[in-house]
Amino acid sequence: MPHEAEILKLRHCLHAAPDLSGAEGGTARMLRVALQDTNPDLIVEGLGGHGLALVYDSGHSGPSVMFRAELDALPIVEQGSVPYASTRSGVAHLCGHDGHMAVLAGLARHLARKRPARGRVILLFQPAEETGAGARAVLADPRFEQIRPDWAFALHNMPGLALGRIAVAPGPASCASVGLHLRWQGREAHAASPETGLSPAPALAGLLSALVPFTTPQPLSAAFRLATLCHLSMGARAFGVAPAQADALVTLRAVTDEALSRFEAEIVGAIQRQCGALALQISRHDHFNATINDADAANIVERAAAHIGLEHGDFALPMRASEDFGAFSTTCRTALFFLGAGESHPALHDPAYDFPDALLAPGCAIFARILDEISGP
Repeated sequence: MPHEAEILKLRHCLHAAPDLSGAEGGTARMLRVALQDTNPDLIVEGLGGHGLALVYDSGHSGPSVMFRAELDALPIVEQGSVPYASTRSGVAHLCGHDGHMAVLAGLARHLARKRPARGRVILLFQPAEETGAGARAVLADPRFEQIRPDWAFALHNMPGLALGRIAVAPGPASCASVGLHLRWQGREAHAASPETGLSPAPALAGLLSALVPFTTPQPLSAAFRLATLCHLSMGARAFGVAPAQADALVTLRAVTDEALSRFEAEIVGAIQRQCGALALQISRHDHFNATINDADAANIVERAAAHIGLEHGDFALPMRASEDFGAFSTTCRTALFFLGAGESHPALHDPAYDFPDALLAPGCAIFARILDEISGP
């Protein structure tokens, strides 16, 4: 990997200065400064928020190939003991986006020395992946038209998969999901006379009954559906008052966008039938499209991995977690693949998680080889 020590240092600097979704301006500026001497032919800043795109053009007609990494961190307190730990209270790179950005920075160094044989390369540092809003915001930005790719690729490190092994296949790579915020409004009453009020407690009981069949993870198949109750609150913290209001946060996920839509309609219908006279508000949040790998794009990743000697690992696809990279599949042929972070490595979003630096070189190498597969060596 070109400038290996420099890329490692950049990864650690990114880790120490994380930004939350929608507030990644500092991270984008750090990357802009770090990579300005790679002399991209076009720089697009503030894309879809704080997104940054660097374009390297061969000067010859050919395909446009995009490689994407994520800018944002998580609102979790880091509990690791690395010397480059987060300096921002309650915010940390506990999903590996710092490593993904560093891999793209390594690819930028490669492109500074060697432009593609034809076409152009777009390195996209995308905002707000963790909320599912970033990819759609990038696509909605009118300036995306000038960098619209023919192919798009992204990697994600994966704890539980042997270190340095790869997992990729055509078809579903990550699940679709949506968060539902449910709010019931009734009327308070004296706890001794609850019948004079309108309590949301029966509606909450109905919610739990509707979710129970989907709370135990099923095998990953086309029929996979999972509901996770993430938050529940009701009434005032007082023994003398029967409650009037309740809130619940529920995440639903399925293998495809269509399956998620059917699942959501089923759950919302069951909830609405339990409302009675209660007023019910439902709002949708953190909506992620399913990532569906194009067969040709997945095959290109397979060939690139074989060429550089990456072996396949044992990992069930699709990933249960969601990744908003799937939104780009509406515009081009896409593939998301996974690099193993180690079978006993702390899980993604775990307070002790840290991106394995050993993945920087192979991550950069497979991206470079994917480019050669498409645009020529």
